[in-house]
Parts: sequence; C-alpha cells; structure tokens
Amino acid sequence: MDTIRPGSIVVAADGSKHAARALDWAARQAALDARPLVVVTVEERDAQRVNDAALRQAEELAPEVDVVGLTLTGDPRGVLVDLSRDAHLIVLGSRGRGTVRSMLLGSVSTAVSRLASCPVVVCRPRAEEQRGKGVIVGIDGTASSLPVLEFAFAQAALRGQGLTVVHVVWDVVAAVAGLRNVRVDDLDLGPEDEAHLLLAESVAGFGEKYPDVRVTLRVTHGLVDDVLGSRTADWDLVVVGRHPLDTVGRLVTGSIATAVVERARTTVAVVPEPAVGRD
Repeated sequence: MDTIRPGSIVVAADGSKHAARALDWAARQAALDARPLVVVTVEERDAQRVNDAALRQAEELAPEVDVVGLTLTGDPRGVLVDLSRDAHLIVLGSRGRGTVRSMLLGSVSTAVSRLASCPVVVCRPRAEEQRGKGVIVGIDGTASSLPVLEFAFAQAALRGQGLTVVHVVWDVVAAVAGLRNVRVDDLDLGPEDEAHLLLAESVAGFGEKYPDVRVTLRVTHGLVDDVLGSRTADWDLVVVGRHPLDTVGRLVTGSIATAVVERARTTVAVVPEPAVGRD
C-alpha cells in the first residue's frame, strides 16, 4: 500500500515523544471529524515496529476511527507532500527548536507546512496548563483568507469552542511606537475602524453555517508572527494562511506562516491560500 483514501487525516510517526503528541491530536481530530486516520512512518530504523506501535496507540486513543498504518521510503518531506494531494489534513510533531537553528537545518514540519496541498497541523510543545481560549485565526480580510476562515470556523465548531479572528496591522504607528511582542488581548484599534468593518464583512457569511461558534473580532498593531507566534500559548489552536510559493522572493525569505510555526507555543494549523488575485 502506497496510497491513501481521499479525505484521510495523515499523521507522521517516528517513535519520538513529539510524534506521539501529534498522534494524540490526530486521533482525536479523526474521531471528531469522522475521518479515517493514516499513520505514516518514513525512512525510520525499525520502521515497521515504530509504525505498529503508533498504530496501536491510535487505536487505543480513538477505537471508533478507521486507522491504517503505512511505511514508506524516501525523503519524509517529499513523501508527506505527495500524500497531501489526497489528504484532508497532515499532522506533524515539532521538536520546538529555536528559530535560527531550524532555519539553518530545515525541518520536516517547516518544509511540509510550506509545500503541502492540504492544511498542515504542527503540534508544538506547550505547557499543559496553558489552554482553554479556543481557536484563534489571523486573516487579512481579502478573498484569499476565506479558506483560512472556513478551516478555523470548522475547528471551533467541532470542539464547541470560541473563535477569535485577528487582523494585524503593521504601519507607521506601529513602527514609531515599537509595537512588537504584543498580545492579542493587549490592544485593539476600536470597533468602528475600517479594519474592523473589513473583518466583520469577512466573517458575516459564516454565521449561518456555524451558528453556535462565538466569534470575537480583534484588530491590533504589530507584526503577524509576533502577535500570533509566541504570544498565543493560551489558545488551543492557532490558524494561519500560507501564501502561494509563486515568487522567488517567497521561496528565499519564507512566509509569515513559517515564522508562526517556528515560534508558536501551541498547536498551529497552516492553511494554503489560493493564488487568485496575487502577483
């Protein structure tokens, strides 16, 4: 077997505690979303043993889920990106390495979150007591943000949690004031500004589809990776969009989504945005 059922949740297993964290998240997600789960092990020593153990763990966590194991050869990054074409979601652990080291050495979670065709969830290390605020999503109010909002609303609805929708503005005010490392709860630009109206317009269409999701809109000055990165540990899930890798500049410099994944202290979902309307 080297293919998966379309719409499956795929989780990478390598026998580490970081992969175990991802497996726990993926199994619970598959149960919530009533989707099959594929446990994938790539190029590991004793790959079959590692995969079998992860398979048993998944079956114990979510006995109602259809779980299958898959061992493959190749570069894990390429294998998972290939599987993402049929997957509903890719779930990965993260070792929580510092930003510089991870950028120099590269990592499976960073590479896959930048290149996958489907959303990628990276389960970052976090303190157990830091949770409970629900789902937070960063958007820019454009049409490209709609798939990101859809994913965030769906996750909040599945969990019965609230959703905080954030638009981060970096302008001359933020630059002069040195507004970095701000928390979402620290500042808000007020409910009547243009950015708030844009956010309200963006989420308006989701109210009927997800009537039980309590929505909070926030607009703040700062840098997106600062606001949504290391300052959001109290949220259960951070959702960000990923611009298409359609220019050399983006390939070289990476993306805001990559920076959030590198710095977050909670679980991060990276959702591909469509290329329509972008340079």
